[in-house]
Amino acid sequence: MSPRLDESRTDQATSTLPPEPRSPRTEVEQPASDTLEGLEGLPEIPPYDEVGPLDARALSKTLFERLESLEEGTHEYSYVRNTLVELNLALVKFAASRFRSRSEPMEDIIQVGTIGLIKAIDRFELSRGVEFPTFAMPTIVGEIKRFFRDTSWSVRVPRRLQELRLDLAKAGDELAQQLDRAPTVGELAERLGISNEEVVEGMAASNAYTASSLDAQPEEDDSEGALADRIGYEDHGLEGIEYVESLKPLIAELPPRDRKILSLRFVAGMTQSEIGDELGISQMHVSRLLSRTLVRLRKGLTVEE
Repeated sequence: MSPRLDESRTDQATSTLPPEPRSPRTEVEQPASDTLEGLEGLPEIPPYDEVGPLDARALSKTLFERLESLEEGTHEYSYVRNTLVELNLALVKFAASRFRSRSEPMEDIIQVGTIGLIKAIDRFELSRGVEFPTFAMPTIVGEIKRFFRDTSWSVRVPRRLQELRLDLAKAGDELAQQLDRAPTVGELAERLGISNEEVVEGMAASNAYTASSLDAQPEEDDSEGALADRIGYEDHGLEGIEYVESLKPLIAELPPRDRKILSLRFVAGMTQSEIGDELGISQMHVSRLLSRTLVRLRKGLTVEE
């Protein structure tokens, strides 16, 4: 990178050397000095993809100095702030590369990391004497981790259990290497200094991290079919149980003869003529008593509903 990056535009304008041709800007365009006041003396900003890390750091320092003198909300302030974001996007891409093994698209991770970069730019102060990359990286990484914590779990669990899951995974790997086998609940509890109940709770919470589709195809050696075919079926008898329980108090209020007729008809499976012979009454009388009883029970169920 040419040392002219540290010189002002005024110095370059008065130089006897002819200006070097520059490729067209495809991102944030350099504003003309007559349209944005307060930007005089800024170094020339080359295309962002041509700026190396050391030059980006030097340019960022100059831009931060100018940003402190500009009023927030002005066009000049927005331009300098946006330029800082573009110059330091390499920090975001570097931080995002640490999470490339996650299931989320890399574009989404970079977008979230850019939010952390913007927060770091807004909070950075040159007077602290800290280099901006050193200050910004924890904020960028923290924003990405917060994104995974809040969105990557299939079922939201308390943060305490999310952190416990990570501790259990780390302790489990370490103990497995030492013991040459999978550790027990007691061994994990002793390693982390927690109770067995907390270990079991953390293991149960781990199941909420990812969820399988009901239509997911089984493994090659699994002949039981898709998960949807193994999780049960609709039991229509459950509805009958509800009706039976609702009928019990209504049947208990019936006269003894009406209860006996119901029992002989629907439990013993006897015909009306057989019931009449059993009770010494006519088949027609049995039919009237049965119809009256059923109307009474039906009305009682309707009132309860």
